[in-house]
Amino acid sequence: MPKRIPRLVRTEDTRRRLLEAARRVFLKRGWAATSLEMIVREAGLTKGAVYSRFRSKADLFLALLEERIAQRIADVQTVAVGEHGPVGLAAAMGRRWDDDMPAELAWHQVGIEFRLHASRVPALNRRYAALHARLRHAIAAIIERETSEAGEPLAIPADDLARASMALLTGMVLERCADGDAYPEYLNETINRAVMLGLPAAAAPRLRRAAR
Repeated sequence: MPKRIPRLVRTEDTRRRLLEAARRVFLKRGWAATSLEMIVREAGLTKGAVYSRFRSKADLFLALLEERIAQRIADVQTVAVGEHGPVGLAAAMGRRWDDDMPAELAWHQVGIEFRLHASRVPALNRRYAALHARLRHAIAAIIERETSEAGEPLAIPADDLARASMALLTGMVLERCADGDAYPEYLNETINRAVMLGLPAAAAPRLRRAAR
């Protein structure tokens, strides 16, 4: 008799097939133009297989986003191993994102599209914000560690730096979409380095407001 596959293994295999299919369709068609029916066909499964594991198309996307954020955190941690001090870390992170942007552009586009959709749906926005904050806090923790080890105090909180860096990346993705191959190489690295080097002067308005 054929060896019976444990239910847990079958369940995880089905979930993985759904997520991989969802990723392929999202990257090809975008968030709004993708339907659950398309994902089901791509995975070669039934609608029942989807609804027994995910409540909606948004659930599928958020599951993919959670995996991506875990990978992004691991990437930043890997970059930090070879860098010392906030300027070096910022430049290396920017360089990594610059290098990855062409290959990752389709995912960035889908992510921005989903963010705009979620911003109009409060319950969905809270779920997205929680995952987004997880990445921001992880980046901030690495920044704090590097500045502490280098003995270089930050002029503004690490969480603000992480937030600004992530916001810059989103804006640069949109610029890359507009400019195509004319988009400058290593712009993210250049700007990240400039921000870190200019922080003491740039933080002056914030310090004045705090002193009032």
